[in-house]
Amino acid sequence: MNMKTFSKNKLAQIAGTFLIALSLVSGVYVLSGCVSPHRQDSEQASSSQPDTSTSQSERELREASASSTATDIPEGTAPETSANLSEAEPSEVVPDAISQRIANMSLDEKICQLLIVTPEVLTGYDVITSTGPVTEELLDTYPVGGLIYFGQNLETMEQSQAMLSAVNAHQAQTGGIPLFLAVDEEGGDVARCASRLGTTAFSPMFYYHDDGPEVARSNARTIANDISSVGFNLNFAPVADTWSNPENVATSTRAYSDNYDQGAELISAAVEGFHEGGVACTLKHFPGYGEALNDPHYGSIYSARTLEEIREGELKPFVAGIEAGADMIMIGHITMTSLDDGVPATLSRVVITDVLRGELGYQGVVLSDAMNMGSIVNEFSGTEAAVMALEAGVDIVLMPDSVPDTIAAVRQAIDDGRLSEERLDESVRRVLQAKVNRGLLSLS
Repeated sequence: MNMKTFSKNKLAQIAGTFLIALSLVSGVYVLSGCVSPHRQDSEQASSSQPDTSTSQSERELREASASSTATDIPEGTAPETSANLSEAEPSEVVPDAISQRIANMSLDEKICQLLIVTPEVLTGYDVITSTGPVTEELLDTYPVGGLIYFGQNLETMEQSQAMLSAVNAHQAQTGGIPLFLAVDEEGGDVARCASRLGTTAFSPMFYYHDDGPEVARSNARTIANDISSVGFNLNFAPVADTWSNPENVATSTRAYSDNYDQGAELISAAVEGFHEGGVACTLKHFPGYGEALNDPHYGSIYSARTLEEIREGELKPFVAGIEAGADMIMIGHITMTSLDDGVPATLSRVVITDVLRGELGYQGVVLSDAMNMGSIVNEFSGTEAAVMALEAGVDIVLMPDSVPDTIAAVRQAIDDGRLSEERLDESVRRVLQAKVNRGLLSLS
C-alpha cells in the first residue's frame, strides 16, 4: 500500500467514525423529545398533554383529531412550527396551539364559541343589514362562534358583502377568533342568496337525482362559489335526509334522492363540490327525517325506526358525507322512539354520543338545528334545551333566543355538576379545529 492509498483509507475511517458518533448523538436528541415538527404534531396530540387532569374523552378526541385531520389542515396553519419547537428544552412538552388558545379563554368565551346566533339576537335589533358599532361592541362582549343570516339581512350584493367583510375586519383588528358566517343555501326553495341577491338559482335538489354525482358536485360547487363571493364561509347544506316516505313534508324535494344508496352517492359528491367552491358544509338532519310525517318547525315529529333499520337506510347518506369530509353534522329535532323515547335527537345522548360519535366514529363538529323551532320551544325552555343539547354531545347550539341567558344557564349547569368545563373544552377544540381546517383561523 502506498502512502496516498493509506491516506485516503485513513481519512475515510475517520469520517465514518465521526458520522457514527453524530448519529448516536442525534438519536439521543430525538429520544429526548426534539423530533421533527411533523412527528411532534401527531405524538403530542395523543400522549404528551401537559395537564394530567385531562379527561379520558378529551384524550380520545385528540387522538382521533391527530389521525383524522392532520392532512386536512391547510398549509401554513399547522398548530406547531419548527421555530417554536426548536425553542423548547429537549425534555419539555410543547402544548398544541389549540390547547394554548383554549387555556387562555375565559369560561364565558368558551361558551360563546359554542353558539351561532342571528345578528338580531346578538344586538336586540329587529333587522340587521350592516355591521356597525353596536354589532362590533357586542361581538367583543359576546364572542360567539358564528352568525347566521337570512333573507331579511340581504338587500343587495354590495350591502351584503360590506356587512360580512366588516365582521371579518373587526375580528382581525381586535384579534378575536374569526366567525363562521353561515347561510342556508340548499338550492330550490331554501336559497337565501339566490332569492335575494340574484346568485345562481337551482331547482330543488331532488329534481337532479337521476343526473348523477357529477351534476350534484357541480351544483354544490356553483352554490359554494356564489355564497363565498358574498362573504359566507359556512353553508347549512346539503340535506342528507332521504325522501323515503312520499308523505313526508319536512324533507320532500329538499332531499337529493328517495333512494338511500343513490342519496349516499350524491351527498358524497355534493360535499366535495362545496369544498371545491371554498365553503364548509353541513349534513342535515341526522339521523334523518325521511320516514317522519310532520314538520319540526311547528311541533314534535317521531320515527319508530330501529337502529338496525336506519343502519340500512337513513344513515347511509350521512356515512357517505362523513367519509367525504363534511365539516359539520346538524342534528334534527326528531324523536327516535326506538332509541331514546321522550326527547328529540338534538337532546339525545344516545343518538349523538352513542350512535353518531360511537358507532359511526364521527369526530367533527355537531350542531343542533335551530332552537327556536316548535319541536323544541313547545316542550322546553330555550336555556334548558341549550344545556340538554350540550349534555347530549352537541358542540354548537344554533339560534338560542338569548346569548346572555344561555351563558348564565350553562354556567349554572357547571356549578350544579350537570356539565364540566372539560366537556366544554372538547367542543371548543372541535370548533377551533374546524376553523383551522377551513383556513379561517391561523394558529402558530
